[in-house]
Amino acid sequence: MKQVIAMHGWSGDSRAWRPWQRRFQRHGWAWQNGERGYGSRPPFMPTWDSDRSPVKQQRRVIIGHSLGPHLLPEPVLRASTDVVLLACFSRFVPVGRAGRALHTGLIGMGHCIGTDQETTMLHSFLNRAATPASASGLPASPAHEGLSTAGRQRLREDLIQLSGTASLPSGLPTGARVLVVNAGADAIVVAEARRQLLDDLQNHLQHKPSIWTLEGSGHALLVPDLLLRVQDWLEHSGAAP
Repeated sequence: MKQVIAMHGWSGDSRAWRPWQRRFQRHGWAWQNGERGYGSRPPFMPTWDSDRSPVKQQRRVIIGHSLGPHLLPEPVLRASTDVVLLACFSRFVPVGRAGRALHTGLIGMGHCIGTDQETTMLHSFLNRAATPASASGLPASPAHEGLSTAGRQRLREDLIQLSGTASLPSGLPTGARVLVVNAGADAIVVAEARRQLLDDLQNHLQHKPSIWTLEGSGHALLVPDLLLRVQDWLEHSGAAP
Protein backbone atom coordinates (compact mmCIF):
# COMPACT_ATOMS: atom_id res chain seq x y z
CA MET A 1 0.00 0.00 0.00
CA LYS A 2 1.23 3.50 -0.87
CA GLN A 3 0.20 6.19 1.59
CA VAL A 4 0.93 9.90 1.99
CA ILE A 5 0.35 12.13 5.00
CA ALA A 6 0.89 15.80 4.12
CA MET A 7 1.22 18.65 6.61
CA HIS A 8 1.05 22.37 5.88
CA GLY A 9 3.14 24.99 7.64
CA TRP A 10 2.46 27.94 9.92
CA SER A 11 -0.61 30.06 8.99
CA GLY A 12 -1.60 27.74 6.13
CA ASP A 13 -4.13 24.96 5.80
CA SER A 14 -4.70 21.70 3.96
CA ARG A 15 -6.05 23.33 0.80
CA ALA A 16 -2.45 23.90 -0.26
CA TRP A 17 -2.21 20.19 -1.09
CA ARG A 18 -5.21 19.91 -3.44
CA PRO A 19 -3.18 19.63 -6.70
CA TRP A 20 -0.80 17.18 -5.03
CA GLN A 21 -3.64 15.07 -3.67
CA ARG A 22 -5.42 14.83 -7.03
CA ARG A 23 -2.22 13.82 -8.81
CA PHE A 24 -1.10 11.23 -6.27
CA GLN A 25 -4.54 9.68 -5.90
CA ARG A 26 -4.76 9.23 -9.67
CA HIS A 27 -1.54 7.23 -9.43
CA GLY A 28 -2.69 4.87 -6.72
CA TRP A 29 -1.61 6.68 -3.57
CA ALA A 30 -3.86 6.96 -0.51
CA TRP A 31 -3.62 10.57 0.66
CA GLN A 32 -4.45 12.26 3.98
CA ASN A 33 -3.92 15.86 5.04
CA GLY A 34 -3.05 17.13 8.47
CA GLU A 35 -4.95 20.27 9.40
CA ARG A 36 -4.19 22.70 12.23
CA GLY A 37 -7.54 24.46 11.90
CA TYR A 38 -6.47 28.09 12.07
CA GLY A 39 -9.55 29.22 10.15
CA SER A 40 -12.90 27.59 9.37
CA ARG A 41 -11.53 24.09 8.76
CA PRO A 42 -11.59 21.78 11.79
CA PRO A 43 -8.23 20.55 13.12
CA PHE A 44 -7.31 16.99 12.13
CA MET A 45 -4.23 14.83 12.63
CA PRO A 46 -4.24 11.69 10.48
CA THR A 47 -2.79 8.29 11.30
CA TRP A 48 -1.58 5.58 8.94
CA ASP A 49 -4.15 3.16 7.56
CA SER A 50 -3.61 -0.46 8.58
CA ASP A 51 -1.70 -2.37 5.90
CA ARG A 52 -1.49 -6.15 5.64
CA SER A 53 0.81 -6.20 2.62
CA PRO A 54 4.42 -7.39 3.09
CA VAL A 55 6.56 -4.84 4.93
CA LYS A 56 8.88 -4.38 1.95
CA GLN A 57 5.93 -3.33 -0.21
CA GLN A 58 4.60 -0.72 2.20
CA ARG A 59 5.24 2.98 1.57
CA ARG A 60 4.32 5.53 4.21
CA VAL A 61 5.37 8.95 2.99
CA ILE A 62 5.44 12.23 4.91
CA ILE A 63 5.35 15.39 2.80
CA GLY A 64 5.70 18.50 4.91
CA HIS A 65 6.21 22.17 4.24
CA SER A 66 8.18 24.46 6.56
CA LEU A 67 7.01 23.89 10.15
CA GLY A 68 4.70 21.08 8.98
CA PRO A 69 6.83 18.06 9.96
CA HIS A 70 7.28 19.48 13.48
CA LEU A 71 3.48 19.63 13.85
CA LEU A 72 2.93 15.92 13.20
CA PRO A 73 2.64 13.43 16.08
CA GLU A 74 5.84 11.52 16.81
CA PRO A 75 4.24 8.06 16.15
CA VAL A 76 3.23 9.16 12.62
CA LEU A 77 6.77 10.22 11.78
CA ARG A 78 8.30 7.18 13.44
CA ALA A 79 6.32 4.82 11.18
CA SER A 80 7.21 6.61 7.91
CA THR A 81 9.39 5.05 5.22
CA ASP A 82 10.01 8.22 3.17
CA VAL A 83 10.05 11.90 4.15
CA VAL A 84 9.90 14.89 1.80
CA LEU A 85 10.95 18.15 3.48
CA LEU A 86 9.83 21.22 1.51
CA ALA A 87 11.57 24.43 2.65
CA CYS A 88 12.00 22.92 6.11
CA PHE A 89 14.41 23.34 9.00
CA SER A 90 15.53 21.70 12.22
CA ARG A 91 16.38 24.88 14.16
CA PHE A 92 14.47 27.87 12.77
CA VAL A 93 16.27 30.60 14.72
CA PRO A 94 20.07 30.29 14.41
CA VAL A 95 22.20 30.46 17.54
CA GLY A 96 23.97 33.73 18.35
CA ARG A 97 23.91 37.10 16.65
CA ALA A 98 22.47 35.72 13.39
CA GLY A 99 19.29 34.70 15.15
CA ARG A 100 18.65 37.71 17.36
CA ALA A 101 16.88 39.87 14.79
CA LEU A 102 14.79 36.91 13.65
CA HIS A 103 13.80 36.09 17.23
CA THR A 104 12.77 39.71 17.80
CA GLY A 105 10.72 39.64 14.61
CA LEU A 106 8.87 36.51 15.74
CA ILE A 107 8.03 38.16 19.06
CA GLY A 108 6.60 41.12 17.14
CA MET A 109 4.49 38.79 15.00
CA GLY A 110 3.14 37.14 18.12
CA HIS A 111 2.12 40.52 19.56
CA CYS A 112 0.08 41.19 16.40
CA ILE A 113 -2.07 38.09 16.77
CA GLY A 114 -5.48 39.03 18.14
CA THR A 115 -5.03 42.76 17.43
CA ASP A 116 -6.03 45.04 14.58
CA GLN A 117 -2.55 44.39 13.14
CA GLU A 118 -3.19 40.66 12.72
CA THR A 119 -4.33 40.71 9.10
CA THR A 120 -1.53 43.05 8.03
CA MET A 121 1.04 40.83 9.73
CA LEU A 122 -0.28 37.65 8.11
CA HIS A 123 -0.41 39.17 4.64
CA SER A 124 3.13 40.50 5.09
CA PHE A 125 4.26 36.98 6.03
CA LEU A 126 2.55 35.52 2.94
CA ASN A 127 4.15 38.13 0.68
CA ARG A 128 7.59 37.21 2.04
CA ALA A 129 6.82 33.51 1.66
CA ALA A 130 5.93 33.98 -2.01
CA THR A 131 8.83 36.34 -2.85
CA PRO A 132 10.22 36.62 -5.49
CA ALA A 133 6.93 35.38 -7.00
CA SER A 134 3.64 37.21 -6.51
CA ALA A 135 1.51 36.30 -3.50
CA SER A 136 -1.43 36.08 -5.91
CA GLY A 137 -0.15 32.62 -6.79
CA LEU A 138 -0.60 31.31 -3.26
CA PRO A 139 -3.54 29.02 -2.44
CA ALA A 140 -6.39 30.28 -0.27
CA SER A 141 -5.55 30.27 3.42
CA PRO A 142 -6.92 31.40 6.80
CA ALA A 143 -5.05 34.70 6.36
CA HIS A 144 -7.46 35.53 3.53
CA GLU A 145 -10.63 34.48 5.34
CA GLY A 146 -9.95 35.25 8.99
CA LEU A 147 -8.98 33.14 11.97
CA SER A 148 -11.33 31.33 14.32
CA THR A 149 -11.02 31.99 18.05
CA ALA A 150 -9.56 28.55 18.73
CA GLY A 151 -7.50 28.74 15.54
CA ARG A 152 -5.97 32.03 16.63
CA GLN A 153 -4.77 30.37 19.83
CA ARG A 154 -3.29 27.46 17.85
CA LEU A 155 -1.56 29.94 15.55
CA ARG A 156 -0.02 31.66 18.57
CA GLU A 157 1.09 28.34 20.09
CA ASP A 158 2.58 27.19 16.79
CA LEU A 159 4.51 30.44 16.43
CA ILE A 160 6.04 29.78 19.84
CA GLN A 161 6.90 26.26 18.70
CA LEU A 162 8.41 27.64 15.49
CA SER A 163 10.61 30.02 17.44
CA GLY A 164 11.75 27.25 19.78
CA THR A 165 12.55 24.50 17.28
CA ALA A 166 16.04 23.21 17.99
CA SER A 167 16.26 19.78 16.38
CA LEU A 168 14.86 17.50 13.70
CA PRO A 169 11.13 16.68 13.90
CA SER A 170 10.60 14.21 16.71
CA GLY A 171 10.30 10.63 15.52
CA LEU A 172 12.09 10.98 12.18
CA PRO A 173 13.34 7.43 11.50
CA THR A 174 17.06 7.00 10.99
CA GLY A 175 16.38 4.56 8.16
CA ALA A 176 13.93 6.77 6.25
CA ARG A 177 14.60 7.82 2.68
CA VAL A 178 14.67 11.63 2.82
CA LEU A 179 14.35 14.30 0.14
CA VAL A 180 15.15 17.90 1.05
CA VAL A 181 13.81 20.59 -1.30
CA ASN A 182 15.34 23.97 -0.50
CA ALA A 183 14.11 27.28 -1.88
CA GLY A 184 17.11 29.11 -3.30
CA ALA A 185 15.53 32.54 -2.67
CA ASP A 186 13.87 31.67 0.65
CA ALA A 187 13.00 34.83 2.60
CA ILE A 188 11.63 32.90 5.58
CA VAL A 189 14.10 30.10 6.36
CA VAL A 190 17.54 31.70 6.52
CA ALA A 191 20.58 30.13 4.87
CA GLU A 192 22.13 29.13 8.20
CA ALA A 193 18.97 27.25 9.17
CA ARG A 194 19.04 25.39 5.84
CA ARG A 195 22.66 24.41 6.44
CA GLN A 196 21.84 23.29 9.98
CA LEU A 197 19.08 21.02 8.66
CA LEU A 198 21.48 19.29 6.29
CA ASP A 199 24.09 18.84 9.03
CA ASP A 200 21.50 17.39 11.40
CA LEU A 201 20.20 14.99 8.74
CA GLN A 202 23.71 13.83 7.85
CA ASN A 203 24.32 13.02 11.52
CA HIS A 204 20.93 11.35 12.04
CA LEU A 205 20.22 9.28 8.95
CA GLN A 206 21.70 5.95 7.96
CA HIS A 207 21.76 7.04 4.31
CA LYS A 208 22.52 10.44 2.81
CA PRO A 209 19.44 12.53 1.98
CA SER A 210 18.70 13.69 -1.55
CA ILE A 211 19.04 17.46 -1.72
CA TRP A 212 17.48 19.73 -4.31
CA THR A 213 17.85 23.50 -4.36
CA LEU A 214 15.35 25.31 -6.56
CA GLU A 215 17.20 28.48 -7.50
CA GLY A 216 15.02 31.57 -7.74
CA SER A 217 12.17 29.97 -5.81
CA GLY A 218 10.75 31.47 -2.64
CA HIS A 219 9.68 29.77 0.57
CA ALA A 220 6.25 28.87 -0.80
CA LEU A 221 7.92 26.87 -3.61
CA LEU A 222 5.52 28.10 -6.29
CA VAL A 223 7.02 25.74 -8.87
CA PRO A 224 4.28 24.27 -11.11
CA ASP A 225 5.92 20.90 -11.75
CA LEU A 226 7.40 20.33 -8.29
CA LEU A 227 4.75 17.79 -7.38
CA LEU A 228 5.60 15.81 -10.55
CA ARG A 229 9.29 15.82 -9.64
CA VAL A 230 8.56 14.66 -6.11
CA GLN A 231 6.25 11.91 -7.36
CA ASP A 232 8.96 10.75 -9.74
CA TRP A 233 11.52 10.73 -6.91
CA LEU A 234 9.23 8.59 -4.79
CA GLU A 235 8.34 6.15 -7.53
CA HIS A 236 11.58 5.85 -9.48
CA SER A 237 15.26 6.55 -9.08
CA GLY A 238 15.12 9.56 -6.78
CA ALA A 239 17.57 11.46 -8.96
CA ALA A 240 17.50 15.26 -8.75
CA PRO A 241 15.70 17.04 -11.62
